[in-house]
Amino acid sequence: MWKWLTGRELITIQRAADRPAVTERRTTVVSGKYALLHKYLDNRYADVIVLTFGQIEDVLGSALPQLARTYHAWWTTGETEVGGAPHADAWTKAGRTATPNLRAQTVTFERIVTVRPGLQ
Repeated sequence: MWKWLTGRELITIQRAADRPAVTERRTTVVSGKYALLHKYLDNRYADVIVLTFGQIEDVLGSALPQLARTYHAWWTTGETEVGGAPHADAWTKAGRTATPNLRAQTVTFERIVTVRPGLQ
């Protein structure tokens, strides 16, 4: 019947150190126009954050450049270039990737999960 109520012994709590994929907090600082976006993303516990362009602009306190609204690579450049783009530091240094949906005017910031050797 309501096995989930009586089956408490089936539930186990796993410490983060015992899980194969562990997220490590970085202590990097981003300065400049996109520092507030970095701070916002870095202080969120959710693994996936979806923000509209308007919400991102609210966090930044200023408008996004036109390229951010029309050019997919503006959001993904930092992941492929060695030095990275200054705006991409906001999410890459927060340990996230950015996936834009230009038609919906949203960006999905997903946490990069690192796997420690030997815990796979």
